Amino acid sequence: TLDMATDPAGKPLKPLFRKAFEYSDGWVNDARLVALNARDAADRGAVIRTRTKVVSARRESGLWTIKIQNVLTGEIEEVRARLLVNAAGPWVDQVLAKTVGQNDVHNVRLVQGSHIVIGKKFDDPRAYFFQNKDGRIIFAIPYEEEFTLIGTTDRDFPGDPHEVKISDTEIDYLCAAASEYLAQPVKRSDIVWTYSAVRPLYDDGASKAQEATRDYVLKADGGEGAAPLLNAFGGKITTFRRLAESMLEKIEGFLGKRGKPWTANAPLPGGDFPATGFDEQVSRLKNAYPFLDQRLARRLTRLYGTRAEKLLGLAKSNADLGRNFGADLYEAEVRYLVENEWAITAEDVLWRRTKRGLHFSREQTAALEEFMRGLSSRHVAAAE
Repeated sequence: TLDMATDPAGKPLKPLFRKAFEYSDGWVNDARLVALNARDAADRGAVIRTRTKVVSARRESGLWTIKIQNVLTGEIEEVRARLLVNAAGPWVDQVLAKTVGQNDVHNVRLVQGSHIVIGKKFDDPRAYFFQNKDGRIIFAIPYEEEFTLIGTTDRDFPGDPHEVKISDTEIDYLCAAASEYLAQPVKRSDIVWTYSAVRPLYDDGASKAQEATRDYVLKADGGEGAAPLLNAFGGKITTFRRLAESMLEKIEGFLGKRGKPWTANAPLPGGDFPATGFDEQVSRLKNAYPFLDQRLARRLTRLYGTRAEKLLGLAKSNADLGRNFGADLYEAEVRYLVENEWAITAEDVLWRRTKRGLHFSREQTAALEEFMRGLSSRHVAAAE
């Protein structure tokens, strides 16, 4: 229990709030989590096919015949598989209806969550959870060193997940809800970025979006001569490895035992240092590369962990890192992301891998995009 009159956490809040409760949890950069899982799978022998669309999947002679298309080149090829997993998130029903050809598909309830990012509202490293008038909770989280992230909303989403974006109503809702607590009100003019996403919640018939289950449901289809199809409905970041282990148990039911569960104690790429050893890891990187600014050393450790040394290589100075595109994003990092994390466009680098887009101007983004096009064309030529 915190006394907000004396605890530093009370400083950014209105003085009427006297008591708070604190608990600790993990935090995650969801975009990094995706990229690092793909990197981990590739390191273990998986073939990762980004920007590849499954055009059709049909059962044939006890196997799946799957037609896939490279959306950049238009090239189509066929692959065959003993078993197919549909983990398409908010598109999971679309895959069943349009790709697999099932009729009357309705397994998930799409719920939109939107967020706003504003200039830093407080220095405290802790996050705030605020109870809103409608009974929902919103959060205010320290974000990317210089910002505060405020979210999230909960409303049913009837459209295509590709087209989800924040509405004026949601912006007003988040600004008003945060302003109930923060001493300095949150205004539209404070917003530097917004993002929205769609949660594919398993449709359990709950009446309100926020009441729908956040748990995952796995369903199997096929077997006994028909190639199996396993579908994942719902799921959360916090249980992603439990979901994966459960899915493997289902797969083993069809294909036979493959080994013992191992993910409980296995770090993702770059995470092979103690959970409480982040600052020590930053110091280690600084010692190995004394020319690094403290801020850059922290950022590289936060994003790449022990693999930051692979990124930096034999560099002895900032000049050895190549061109600085802005906001301490050097050519060495861009090349690392292209070669190790499937980055192809400036958006991949600035938003899906690093969030440096929060600091980039249009001109800087255009310059990076031009550089990326050159890299991409050389990679294509090398592959051919």
